[in-house]
Amino acid sequence: MKTIKQTYHIKAPIEKVWQALVDPKLVEAWSGSSAKMDGTVGTKFELWDGDVYGTNKEVANPPAGGKKLVQEWYGGDWDKPSIATFTLAQEGDNTKVDLVHEDVPDNEASDIEDGWNRYYLGEIKKLLEK
Repeated sequence: MKTIKQTYHIKAPIEKVWQALVDPKLVEAWSGSSAKMDGTVGTKFELWDGDVYGTNKEVANPPAGGKKLVQEWYGGDWDKPSIATFTLAQEGDNTKVDLVHEDVPDNEASDIEDGWNRYYLGEIKKLLEK
C-alpha cells in the first residue's frame, strides 16, 4: 500500500474551498458528474456516479482556524478503504490544501496520484480561480 501526499495553493477563501469539497452542487460543477456529498460525519458519499465512494469519518474546524476532512475511500473492488485527509489553512488570500491519501493499492497508486491533480483538487483550483 502507498501513501500519496500533495499540496495545493488555491486563490480563494477557505470557506469557498471547503464548499467545493462538501457541497454536492459544487462537486458536480468541478467533477462534471453526479455526486452525493456533505460536510457531516458519517455521510456516505459517492463521486463519479459511484466509481468512488466512502464515508466521512472526521469533519473538524480546529480552534486555531482551518478545516479538516477525513474520508474512507473505496474505488472499484477494493477489499478495504484507503483514507483521504484534506487539511485546509488560510494563507493570506489563498487557501493551502494538504492532501494525504493513505493505504492506496500499489497497482493503482500512480493513476490515483495523477487523478488528484487531473480530476479532483486540480479541478477545484480551476473552478475557484476563474
